[in-house]
This record gives sequence, C-alpha cells and structure tokens, in this order.
Amino acid sequence: MYPNHTHGQPAQRAVEVHHPTPIPPPVVQAAPVVPVQPGTVPAVASIVLPDGRVVTGYAIDPARPEPVAAKPPVSRAAVNVALGGVGFLAVCGGLLLLTSFIAALTAFIGQLIVLAAVIFGGWIAVQVLGTNGSSKGSTTVNIRKATFKRNHFRG
Repeated sequence: MYPNHTHGQPAQRAVEVHHPTPIPPPVVQAAPVVPVQPGTVPAVASIVLPDGRVVTGYAIDPARPEPVAAKPPVSRAAVNVALGGVGFLAVCGGLLLLTSFIAALTAFIGQLIVLAAVIFGGWIAVQVLGTNGSSKGSTTVNIRKATFKRNHFRG
C-alpha cells in the first residue's frame, strides 16, 4: 500500500510518457483506367432539340426486370375439390335460407288467419251483442216464444 522506503529516501519510479500517434489520412489513389472494348459497338443517337442544338450520345438499354418465377401448376383434382366444396356450401346456405323463408311464411300465414278470426269474431260479436230493440231495421227474435209456438200442438 505504501511505497517502500529504503534508508529514508523515497523510491524512484520510472515514468513513461505516452504521446498520441497521429493517424495519417488515407491516400486516395486513382484506379488505373483499363480500356475495355465492348462486345458490340453501341449505336450513337443524335437528337435535335427545339432550339436547334444537336445532342449526340449512346443509347442506354432500359433495365430489364427479373423474370417472374413460374407458378407451380395446380392439379385438376384440387380445383374440382375446391369448386365442389364452394358449391356444397352454397347449396347448404341456400337450403338454410329456404327453410328459414318457409318457416317465416308459415308463421306469417298463421298470423293472418288469427287476425282474420279476431276481426270476424269481433264483427259477429258486435252484430249479436250490439243490437238492442232500439236500432232501426233490425229484427229481434225471442227464441223461447218461437220454440214454444213451434212446439204448440193445435187440437
């Protein structure tokens, strides 16, 4: 922890001084130009601009897209099974709708019959119970007297 002292004198240490080393900038060297002859000489195109100047240059081929990978063929059996499944689901849905329609139509007809019975029964009730002797043009029949007269024997 404490430096060793020999005979009362402090110990001498060697001191190293580090100086940063500068990094030299990268040397950019021009790549040697190697002339390459194209396989074919491209055609030179000249265009006349509207102001009369002529621009001459090489035509550049447009970039061609990558060819599309061919899709694997789909078997006829798979297509037929898929179409058959769709058809089966359509038929089942149609039958379900038809059944629901028939049930709704039956309930509607039943409701119409009940409505007709209520209206007709109400009309009959008004005819039977609503007539007093005071209404004009109506005939009141006393059933007991009529029955008695009918069963009366003349002697």
